[in-house]
Amino acid sequence: MLPDTESCKKVVTELKNARIPERHLHVIASLVTPLDDLPEATLLQKSELAHGVEKGIALGGAAGLLGGLLVVAFPPAGLVVGGAALMTAVTAGSAGFGALAMGLISKDIHSKKLAAFESGIEQGHVLLIVDVPKDDVELWKGRIIEHHPEAEIDVTATPEI
Repeated sequence: MLPDTESCKKVVTELKNARIPERHLHVIASLVTPLDDLPEATLLQKSELAHGVEKGIALGGAAGLLGGLLVVAFPPAGLVVGGAALMTAVTAGSAGFGALAMGLISKDIHSKKLAAFESGIEQGHVLLIVDVPKDDVELWKGRIIEHHPEAEIDVTATPEI
């Protein structure tokens, strides 16, 4: 968390000069704070979109699998169904629909990881998210604090993919 955009610009420039790619830098500020040429965070960083899509795939896929099993076990009168092919199609279709539906819903939900920073952002501070490997976190924390003691640093880990 940095006090203003000028401080954030300095940190971003130093991180870029230290060879951290811009795609690993994400800035979040209030709507009234101009970001100018700072790398703005994407919907994935600002919302629960990724979590919602994952949840939608799981719930939709489970519902589709259950529905497919019911159709295969109790086929409607006069309808010949193709077992595995039908179950696969229904499961995949339901997982896709679940991902779409939950993604549309969760794109408007603010990220739970950012809840701790909301009051600072509302006060005009700027949040800079820097994606670095877990082993390098302490190194980068030290570098930033050394040159910018006004920065407040908090570390959140993302799960390994």
